[in-house]
Amino acid sequence: MMRDAKLLQSGIAIAALSIALASAPAFAQDANGQGGGVQESGAVLTQATQSEEPGEEIVITGSRIRRDPLEQTSPVITVDDAAIQRTGLTSVADVLQRLPSASGGLNTKVNNSGNLGNPPDGGGVGAGAAEIDLRYLSAKRTLVLVDGLRYVNGTSGSGIPSTVDLNTIPASMIDRIEVLQAGASPLYGSDAIAGVVNVITKQRQEGLRLSGQFGTFRAGDGHTYNLDASYGIQSRSSGTSVVFGASYVNQKAVRSGDRRISQFPNPGQTACTDPVGGCSSAAVNGRFLTSFGNQTISGPPDATPTLAELRPFTAADRFNFAPFNYLLTPSERYGAWMSFRQELGGGTNLRVKASYNRRNSQNQAAFEPLFIGPDAGNGAGSLFDTLSIDRTNPFNPYGVTLESGVNPDGTPNGRAANYSFIARRLVEAGQRTFNQQVDTFAATATLDGAFNVRTRKFYWDANASLGVNDAHQSFTGNVRADLVALAIGPVANCTGGCVPLNLFGGAGSITPAMLNYIGFTERDKSDQHLWDYTLNVSGELFDLPGGAVAVAVGYEHRIQSASFTPDPIVSAGLGADIPAQPARGRYNSDEIYAELRVPLLKDVPFFASLEVDGAVRHASYSLSGSSTTYTGTGLWKPVADLLIRGSYTTGFRAPSLGELFGGRSRFDLPVTDPCSSAATGQFQTNATVRANCIADGVPANGSYAEDPGQLPVLTQGNRDLDPEKSRNITAGVVYSPQWARNGGFASLFNVEANYYDIRVRNAIAAFDPNVTLNNCALNGDAASCALVVRTANGFINQITGTLQNLDSIHTRGIDLTANYRTPETGIGSFGVSLNATRLLKYVLSASNGFIVLDRKGTERGSPDQAFPKYKGNATIDWQSGWLGASFTGRYIDGVVESGADNRLNSRFYGDVQVRLTPLFMGKRFGISAGVNNVFNSDPPACITCSLNNFDPTTYDVPGQFGYLKLTVGL
Repeated sequence: MMRDAKLLQSGIAIAALSIALASAPAFAQDANGQGGGVQESGAVLTQATQSEEPGEEIVITGSRIRRDPLEQTSPVITVDDAAIQRTGLTSVADVLQRLPSASGGLNTKVNNSGNLGNPPDGGGVGAGAAEIDLRYLSAKRTLVLVDGLRYVNGTSGSGIPSTVDLNTIPASMIDRIEVLQAGASPLYGSDAIAGVVNVITKQRQEGLRLSGQFGTFRAGDGHTYNLDASYGIQSRSSGTSVVFGASYVNQKAVRSGDRRISQFPNPGQTACTDPVGGCSSAAVNGRFLTSFGNQTISGPPDATPTLAELRPFTAADRFNFAPFNYLLTPSERYGAWMSFRQELGGGTNLRVKASYNRRNSQNQAAFEPLFIGPDAGNGAGSLFDTLSIDRTNPFNPYGVTLESGVNPDGTPNGRAANYSFIARRLVEAGQRTFNQQVDTFAATATLDGAFNVRTRKFYWDANASLGVNDAHQSFTGNVRADLVALAIGPVANCTGGCVPLNLFGGAGSITPAMLNYIGFTERDKSDQHLWDYTLNVSGELFDLPGGAVAVAVGYEHRIQSASFTPDPIVSAGLGADIPAQPARGRYNSDEIYAELRVPLLKDVPFFASLEVDGAVRHASYSLSGSSTTYTGTGLWKPVADLLIRGSYTTGFRAPSLGELFGGRSRFDLPVTDPCSSAATGQFQTNATVRANCIADGVPANGSYAEDPGQLPVLTQGNRDLDPEKSRNITAGVVYSPQWARNGGFASLFNVEANYYDIRVRNAIAAFDPNVTLNNCALNGDAASCALVVRTANGFINQITGTLQNLDSIHTRGIDLTANYRTPETGIGSFGVSLNATRLLKYVLSASNGFIVLDRKGTERGSPDQAFPKYKGNATIDWQSGWLGASFTGRYIDGVVESGADNRLNSRFYGDVQVRLTPLFMGKRFGISAGVNNVFNSDPPACITCSLNNFDPTTYDVPGQFGYLKLTVGL
């Protein structure tokens, strides 16, 4: 708390929330949520002006200039409070990830801790966090703002992420979310390549509002509890407004063993002996690959194993790790927030906001797989890869020392190796459990007002923001290499508290005393800090036939710092799980921007309005150099009901702190080694591959015959990375006919179509390990072979995957949105909304052009991501007085796995909800009940996905989810 207090003091210069927020709509929403929904810009703007005078100009996401909201320059979708409530979801990220323009991202269905290692981008596993990814361009290329200002990036105690964790924002403080589906670097700076998500918080409220929700899966698991409370005070006489609130969410787990799809490593598998394989050689009774053969123990548990008791190791001995994971990770979140506004006189306002959120979350994996020996493949210089098992160890059944042939530093010791590896699943230690505790504090303060220059009015705001994210992770089930070395070494050296270790006696043979000696609880921590200061001025300069020429200019100074500190035992290379090294970094930027609006014509034949806009931004980064981005936009209304618009935008993304400073770690990626003599390899069938592999250290006799599996890819940040560059073309048509509203046909009717075309170059990525292996094996490329470290027996010990500016991405698509609502009838009013996306192109040129992948209509597999050609949501809503109901259909087109001969068929999810708001209670009480996935659609099976045999970024957890919610307003 002392550290946070000092950080708060350093940000005391805090002044001003953007003038964009001065006109945000009031909190007041009926408990039935009537009129809410996920709507495209035309309908959104109707909502945005609820608290404004007719024709009054405001600031909306996508522009810094105050304007009539009916003249929106960019495609913006708004998810309002009522739409969030209609989903029955307790995570805002889960709501946003259902948007057709969204492409998933990290969420609480992802359970990667202990299973895949740390991703190459230095961001860590991100356990328990939730992100938003637009246009399949990765969450790091979508900028997340809160009330138009930057928000501190998330962290989960396993790295330095480059994205905002949406689970750190208390849910009860959110009024609505505006999603700008276009690049906006000239207006908002780095990261806004794919678009911008702007979380608008509650500004005004009168009285008390309480809500509580309980939900559960039909299978009886995944219980979710959600409590929200907020209270507002408005004093018009003193000009004071105060709103404060609290949120609590408790999401229980869904285990992989409780759903059919995830009970084995592969879809449809029923036993480890199935030909498809996939079960782990780190068996509960051990696998001993030595000069004596490929063996295991025959009668576990055995406290005195002998050579005679060993038998051949078979597929039936392999370990099925699949049922020990989570399908839905447990997460408990509670937060508090406040928003204060005080009129100071003369049109000047002081605004102060603060929020705090605590997240307690958990990932879980199967029991620790302990691999020891020269072919163990731990990589990163692990001591486990160098260990020998002494003949005097009382549990060594061979009567000779199992010799690794190397010293602890990896250099040859002059003795011949006589074993490959010993693998043992440490079931006695219990499952690997990763617990995260994440504290997030954010505060902003604002001064805003207006001044006149002759007859022209200008608006100004000065803002300061502070953000602190502090995460701690504990991991139980790990063991220390240095203590294992003593426990399996010469028994004469195992003195004091040392307890000899039995690796050969099978399940139950490792005693509590043995575990107490070698085991430890790993404790990692990470933090992120943000200081952001902005100044904005906007106003009108002079008049043209189409209206007043308007301008906005501004300055931003931002400081970001972060660190990741793994457990000292792990950073010393002595842990049995994923290795990691400390990382720390800091940068600052100075940025200026200007935006210009030029209305050329208005209310003349064929030109109800004609306008051109432009913006430019120059940013200077202390680590990544300077960049200038710009945008130009044209808007034409040939008639009042039809808007045609187009824009050209350049963008950039500065390398994140994790990408620049990320410490050395390991990512376990499913890779096929072409040098293997197994059926999946090419050693036996391709003479060129055989010759190149032998030159790279693979035994010529073909004894290296490993099936495909996870191979260790060593990752690390790179201080020499350049910024990513992009260009974004958009074109759109909005039709919102006045005749439909005036003629009694509709109370709301609009249709909008938008085209987007995005190119990203210098995209930051690690060299694809599949390309590395193939270039070495097929082409004999010396540079690629140098990235692969093999053992004397041909096993891959590590593949280097340092980040570089390697990739380019080109994607195109069309968004379609339609909204219709009937006038009131004798049986109420009906509404229909449609939001769909058609992916026209997604081509990734990776690894400096060695790979060109057409992702459209495919499932990438690990790391999981589907690229369906079509995605869409449609909602039918009915409201009649105190009773309402809605049905939402969600469609995901079928895709084909890139790395397997498997098609994931299309899925249609249906969600229903019924709402009651008793009129005799003055709409102060509301009740809603619903079922998500009412048709009980299971996700399509995925062979190459990371875990649980389905893609958690795209599809729902299997099973129907029902919920009941009560709302009270006083």
